[in-house]
Amino acid sequence: MFSKACEYGIRASIFIAEQSLLDRKVSLKDVAEAIDSPASYTSKILQKLSRNNIINSDKGPTGGFSMGKKELEKVKLSSIVFAIDGESIYNGCGLGLKKCNEKMPCPVHNQFKMIRDQLKKMLETTTVLSLAVDYEKGFSFLKR
Repeated sequence: MFSKACEYGIRASIFIAEQSLLDRKVSLKDVAEAIDSPASYTSKILQKLSRNNIINSDKGPTGGFSMGKKELEKVKLSSIVFAIDGESIYNGCGLGLKKCNEKMPCPVHNQFKMIRDQLKKMLETTTVLSLAVDYEKGFSFLKR
């Protein structure tokens, strides 16, 4: 459902949020290792997240990636998905057809629309903070 970049972006945001709860900034290497992603690919994803004000990127000897208190409290999964994948997840066809719509639906159009609507609601109501807290407590994991 999500692109690989979006999956890594969500995982990276959760890791950075969890470390920010502990007042730690993390390096690119730390993030890539924590989410099991190549560093060069992770770098591009983190740049997108930083440009979209989801994470902070500070340069220099005391630099690193972090999330401020405001970001921790307000960033929803939907903003990460939008920053990396755009809105295609909300209006794409379940079978990959280019011209699937209400007037010319694919065989799974109505069922898939319900799933997309539920997914949108979940993404718009789930904060990165809540997922970071679960990760910190050991209730979830970021590597396979």
